Amino acid sequence: MNRVALSDESTGIQATLVIDLNITLIYDASLYKTLIQDLSQNKNFEFIQSLFNSMDIKLQPLSKNIGLQITKNDSVSILELNLEEITNLFKSYGVLLFRGFETNTNIFKQFSNLLSIDFLDYTGGAFTRRVIDGDKTVLSVNDHQFAIKLHGEMYYQKRKPLMLWFFCANPASQGGETTICDGKYFFETLSGSTKNLFSRNKLKFSVHQSKDQWQAKYRIDDLGKLQEICIDNDISLKINVDKSIDLEYICSAIIPSKCGNYQVFINSLLPTKQLNPEIINFDDDSEIPNDVLTELDEIAERITTDISWKTGDILMIDNTRVMHGRRAFSDDKRDIYIRLCSPAFEL
Repeated sequence: MNRVALSDESTGIQATLVIDLNITLIYDASLYKTLIQDLSQNKNFEFIQSLFNSMDIKLQPLSKNIGLQITKNDSVSILELNLEEITNLFKSYGVLLFRGFETNTNIFKQFSNLLSIDFLDYTGGAFTRRVIDGDKTVLSVNDHQFAIKLHGEMYYQKRKPLMLWFFCANPASQGGETTICDGKYFFETLSGSTKNLFSRNKLKFSVHQSKDQWQAKYRIDDLGKLQEICIDNDISLKINVDKSIDLEYICSAIIPSKCGNYQVFINSLLPTKQLNPEIINFDDDSEIPNDVLTELDEIAERITTDISWKTGDILMIDNTRVMHGRRAFSDDKRDIYIRLCSPAFEL
């Protein structure tokens, strides 16, 4: 018998629905009521059946707030999963964690290649990242060990990845969890006054870089090419006599969803205030009030989900909706890789 299990191990509350002689669904009644109603009406039966045909796969929520974990229980290869149905699940949940599959760096690349286009090499990125196995589209997350607050990847410039892939080559012995948070839920949780504040005021990033700094960040030494990059990213550029530069980028903290049906709080505000507080303000140069920053930190901690890594895990994130971050750790052997791209499908 083929089996698909939907469960929430944190509750122990489960029920069983037999839709067909070939498929039994086990699910948490509180979290998956709507899904089960759809399945009982056969709305999604064919997609479940085609996705896990001849497989024994377990589906369970990452938390009550966001995401879905897909766990292998038999010998199936991750490269054999039905891509159309993985796409459907990703559109619904925004985050998919693939666990228990046989993986390595090469399989990670193959699998992400199947669902992605337009890979980026992190030019203009805020951190230094190592290139993995000579492929500039496979990078280390960064080599620091401090916590990083929730953010959208590269939300300090116009050209940003729409989708992220993470691969756990080696987890930290303790700590180092990747954190995730649904920007839609974050927006809904904001107070009315804070929603209004961010609706009226945009964020402004103001950065001064020496000649050596911008050449290292953008991996070029030609000011003409730098100007082209800045124009492409809606970044205001001022070139100084000593060839140092001043950059300004203005963006909204709240954006409409890709489907246009809801608002999303996603940006790089929190880690910028954490690591370089002097470079971010509102676009009228007024400071972001401390009580607002406190509210954001409290909401973030309350609704954040931790991904406790296991070797071989692959994580797929919608960077138009889901913010991510990291817990602190002290294990030098932690090794997580990232790929920045666009989906090979409409979000």
